Amino acid sequence: MDLITTTAALHDVCARLAEQPFVTVDTEFMRETTYYPKLCLIQIAAPDGTGVLVDPLATGIDLQPFIDLMADERTVKVFHSARQDLEIIWLMGGILPQPFFDTQVAAMVCGYGDSVSYEQLVNDVAKAKIDKSSRFTDWSRRPLSDAQLVYALSDVTHLVTVYEVLVAELLRTDRGAWLDEEMAVLTSPETYRADPAHAWRRLSGRMRKPREIAVLMEVAAWRESEAQSRNVPRGRVLKDEAVIDIASAAPRNAEALGRLRTIPAGFERSRTGADILAAVERGLTRDTGDIRIPERMRRSGGNGAIVELLKVLLKAVCEAEAVAPKIIATVDDLEAIADDDAAEVPALQGWRRSLFGDKALALKQGRLALSVESGRIVVRELDPTKVADQAGVDG
Repeated sequence: MDLITTTAALHDVCARLAEQPFVTVDTEFMRETTYYPKLCLIQIAAPDGTGVLVDPLATGIDLQPFIDLMADERTVKVFHSARQDLEIIWLMGGILPQPFFDTQVAAMVCGYGDSVSYEQLVNDVAKAKIDKSSRFTDWSRRPLSDAQLVYALSDVTHLVTVYEVLVAELLRTDRGAWLDEEMAVLTSPETYRADPAHAWRRLSGRMRKPREIAVLMEVAAWRESEAQSRNVPRGRVLKDEAVIDIASAAPRNAEALGRLRTIPAGFERSRTGADILAAVERGLTRDTGDIRIPERMRRSGGNGAIVELLKVLLKAVCEAEAVAPKIIATVDDLEAIADDDAAEVPALQGWRRSLFGDKALALKQGRLALSVESGRIVVRELDPTKVADQAGVDG
């Protein structure tokens, strides 16, 4: 099985693929030792039976024809669990595929479960098996084996059938619009801009005080910038646990930094140690007036029982409607609803509100009941007059 290794061959095949109604796309990459992913292979297939493997590591190859295909609005670009693939395309060409379709998101809407794997979807939808023996090989080494190439191509050839089946199901159930919000997030450049100023958000769950968050902001931003400039994983610069410890303790000298259990011996005397202490100082002198405690940390935590009931309701609704819970509401959404009937969460907006949000509010307000029948959760609306009468008695 041959790889496309020249710009001319890539231009020719991409021109043919642009005439197709859709193409399926996948990438193989390595990022265990780098901050940015290293693209090692591109796979493309089309409904006419075309299957293409492109070697981005080939000497002298220009991937612009592939970028142009991704930007061509005549052809739908189909991925499965696309976030990392789209990050690579964004970093490589500064564009995101349009129009775009993610089969993992569509599968959740069609009732195949939360974050269903490609292998499972191929098994359930395309009735095919994938040989996963090459899944964790080193894609940067050349030459690639026949087994690697066959495995890589199967990641897009079966996806043709999966896409066609899912589109037919979305049309049948009239749920196509349910995908719009998720697809919009995936095709927004903001999703892939790794701004160091926002790096703290990944770690903010344990922070309860504005001053701690201020230090966290500065230390996390320094680590992100350092990882980007050196092109190494964040953890190679400083572990998450160490960033959190530093934000909590706010050490102001090398001795205090060295006493933290997550800081390796001698680290506090290095240039990196000095950079960390400088970041801590910036955090301590930062104006905390505009720092907001993360929403989840501000909640009282006294609505645990309501949250558990909402989880049961969500499961019952999703089973009845054949849709994955993850795409309807997160645990954070449920906690927000438990605290506030007017919470600004997706679960209380649009189609999600019609499907689940209104029921969640009705459950909170005693207008809806959950019961068990034949081993299944049953959702029942209560008689409004009886609810009002009971409210009067309780009052």
